[in-house]
Amino acid sequence: MIRVTIATPPRPYEALIENGLLASAGQKLRELSGGRESAFVVTVPPVQRVWGKKLLASLAAAGFRANLLAMPDGEPNKKLATVEKLAEQLARLGAARDALFIAFGGGVAGDVTGLLASLYMRGVDVVQIPTTVLAQVDASIGGKTGVNLRSGKNLLGTFHQPLTVLIDPTVLSTLPEREFQAGMYEALKCGVIGRPELFEKMARLDVKALRREPTELEWIIAEAVRFKAGIVSADERESGLRRVLNFGHTIGHALEAESGYRRFLHGEAVAWGMIAEASIAVASGRCSEDTADRITNAVLAVGPLPKVNAHPRDVVRLLQSDKKVKSGLVHFVLPRKIGEVEIVNDVPEKVVIDAVRQLRRISR
Repeated sequence: MIRVTIATPPRPYEALIENGLLASAGQKLRELSGGRESAFVVTVPPVQRVWGKKLLASLAAAGFRANLLAMPDGEPNKKLATVEKLAEQLARLGAARDALFIAFGGGVAGDVTGLLASLYMRGVDVVQIPTTVLAQVDASIGGKTGVNLRSGKNLLGTFHQPLTVLIDPTVLSTLPEREFQAGMYEALKCGVIGRPELFEKMARLDVKALRREPTELEWIIAEAVRFKAGIVSADERESGLRRVLNFGHTIGHALEAESGYRRFLHGEAVAWGMIAEASIAVASGRCSEDTADRITNAVLAVGPLPKVNAHPRDVVRLLQSDKKVKSGLVHFVLPRKIGEVEIVNDVPEKVVIDAVRQLRRISR
């Protein structure tokens, strides 16, 4: 088993990574739960159908009384109304402050359940058991919770660190190919930001074949988790260093919002965002064309991406609603070389427009 510590005050916690871990999840949580008996699992129908019985059996074997609550799947359901509906169900089921909430699903289920846990009775413990690549390598680590508004992504949220994160790469075997690829873009992002050995390995990999290589897959997930854990441990609340994790997200979030969160999976939007922000880095003299080409080629090699149809000026308008706007200035994370990025706020509007136009050309 791989153990990665996320050293956030006042209570550090661990991400545990192991193939087959889901079967022993109940016992792991029993060791951490301090004698609690009530657990409330929030999941989505596709995860419930395939893996729900296995998790509930593990919890029951460890002495938990577990209730399962299903929320609608997909980014359009990542909204405050979903949190309210789940909270009403929890109240009817008698969930108290000593209950243990378990987020069992992808990034949407994790973000919604995390926010729910931070608000319900002013805060209860939550465990993350991520079931997508994106959630395993990124969303489950670091305590960010949130829901979307029509105006933009994750504009309502809290920081609420989990009790632990249990990562079982085996559950990815039933993940649709598109979802699997979307998560790989986030792992690739970690390589560009500060893990060049991860980037180099992923740039050489056949991502489809990776699903049949459990040891390789476990290594990639663990490397991405180690990288994010180091960043989060140094900057829990995104006041400085943690902002580098937003590489690809400035443009990516705008593309998601422009399409009503229906065209792109989150990782796919981030993938286009990485290509656009690499282009912006070249145009602003911050990285070489060779570096940008390597990033673009590595992204496109992962798999097919949905077309970009957004009008460039609509993207620019939506950037003003992004959380990364400070004092009216849009902040971008731009690569300088593989393994090194820079946060800037002086990108001319024309450069952004040209970058989005390039995405439209590439995606045709």
